[in-house]
Amino acid sequence: MRTVEIIGFKRANLGKSESNKLRAEGNVPGVLYGGEEQVHFYAPAIQFRPVLYTPEACFLKLNIEGEVFEAIVQETQWHPVSEALLHVDLLQLFRGTPIKMNIPVRATGNAVGVKNGGTLIVKNPRLSVKALPKNMPEVIEIDVTNLRIGKAIKVGELPTADFEFLTSPLVTVVNVAIPRALRGKSAAELEAEEAAAEAEEAGEAPAAE
Repeated sequence: MRTVEIIGFKRANLGKSESNKLRAEGNVPGVLYGGEEQVHFYAPAIQFRPVLYTPEACFLKLNIEGEVFEAIVQETQWHPVSEALLHVDLLQLFRGTPIKMNIPVRATGNAVGVKNGGTLIVKNPRLSVKALPKNMPEVIEIDVTNLRIGKAIKVGELPTADFEFLTSPLVTVVNVAIPRALRGKSAAELEAEEAAAEAEEAGEAPAAE
C-alpha cells in the first residue's frame, strides 16, 4: 500500500482559540492515538490532499519534529459550509497488530450484462477490511466480466488472501441493473435473451429449444 508523508508540529496549546488560529493559517489540528500516549499536533492542510481527496487507501508516515510514526486516518471533521478540513484523528500503526480500514472497490472487466443493455452499479464503493498492515489491500478488485443482467456479486463471494472482510457477506457490492425495457421479465427470459444476443454477436445461430 502507498504511504504519504505528513510533516507536523507539536501543539503547545489545545484551546479552541488556538485551533481556530491554526486553521486560519492553513493548518489542521490533529491527534495521534493508539500508542502509549496521545500526541497532539498540527500540519499544513494541503498535505492531506493526497490522503483525503482520492479514493485510494493509504498509510501515513507522520513526522512530528523528527519523531516518526506510522498511522492511518481514523476520523475527520469538516466545515458544514466551506467543506474545509477542521480536524483529523490518526491511529498509530504497529506492524504486528491487525487494523481495520475501509478499502475502495474497483470493478474490472466489461460485464456481459452491460453489453446487453444493463447498467453496472457499484452499490458499496468501500468495504470494511481487517488485516495486518503488511497484508492490507490498497483496493478490492472485482472481476465483473461474467455478471449478467439482474445479477449481483455479494461480499461473501469475494476471494480473500491474508485479510478478513468485516462487511456482512450478504451485502451486495456490485450488480447489473435491469434496463427499463426488460423489467417484468423473468430471470429465465433475461438469460435466454442474453444468450441469444451473445450468439448473434459471435455470429452463431441460437440453439433451437
